[in-house]
Amino acid sequence: MSRKYKDLVSRSIQDVWNEGNFDVIEDYVSSDFVVHGSIASGDTLGPDGIREYFATLRRAFPDLHFTIESQIAEDDLVVTRWEASGTNTGEFQGMPPTGKQCQIAGHDIDRIANGKIVECWSLFDELGLFIELGIVPSPEPAKP
Repeated sequence: MSRKYKDLVSRSIQDVWNEGNFDVIEDYVSSDFVVHGSIASGDTLGPDGIREYFATLRRAFPDLHFTIESQIAEDDLVVTRWEASGTNTGEFQGMPPTGKQCQIAGHDIDRIANGKIVECWSLFDELGLFIELGIVPSPEPAKP
């Protein structure tokens, strides 16, 4: 089952995130799918909620691309460590486009049931992203 679940998650990242094919979201996630994340205003619910979230990110970063660095699967869980890159050419989090290229790292833990992703816990370097985009100033180095 581990290989099958990792393949499901990998295909969803390729089809939805990298290719921007939102029409296939229901092929990968359940009708009661929930994402626990911090950058959105709380949890994202169902295929429509995640479709809206992905579309918002793709408008902000049209060239958004995810690379899977590693995956581990056990029982009904798949952990994916990823890196993403994109150019901010659209509004993001209420901020105007910066035109800056950014790269972030993160990981997701997906829970699978009945052949679909039913739950995801997503964490990534939000502060690093905001610093790269110039939304938050880079911290001064610590003084000895």
